Amino acid sequence: QVQLVESGGGSVQAGGSLRLSCAASSPYADNCMGWFRQAPGKEREGVATMYTGDGEVYYADSVKGRFTISQDKSAYTMYLQMNSLKPEDTAMYYCAAEVSGGYWYRRGQCRRLTPNFNYWGQGTQVTVSS
Repeated sequence: QVQLVESGGGSVQAGGSLRLSCAASSPYADNCMGWFRQAPGKEREGVATMYTGDGEVYYADSVKGRFTISQDKSAYTMYLQMNSLKPEDTAMYYCAAEVSGGYWYRRGQCRRLTPNFNYWGQGTQVTVSS
């Protein structure tokens, strides 16, 4: 069982930056990890995912060019650097790890930013004011 703890959320003005961190309780196998967000009254949506084995990354169109997902395997930690933040980025942000299934299924779920993960963090709030 992997535990995930997010940190780094907060309140910023539009155009500002934040870096979210997701610390895993143990080393994670080569699989998909990602960041998702959920605003009040909206469904949870994928923001960015990474296949940890080769570092291939995927982004939602709404954040491409502004957000960067990365990892530090030695620290069992994943990051989300968020620049040029907009009010519409306001949401609870969750990190997630491990998709069950065969290799190609896992890659496909990762590529499509599907929230089909086994482990989730408790979330960290990001609020962007105009």
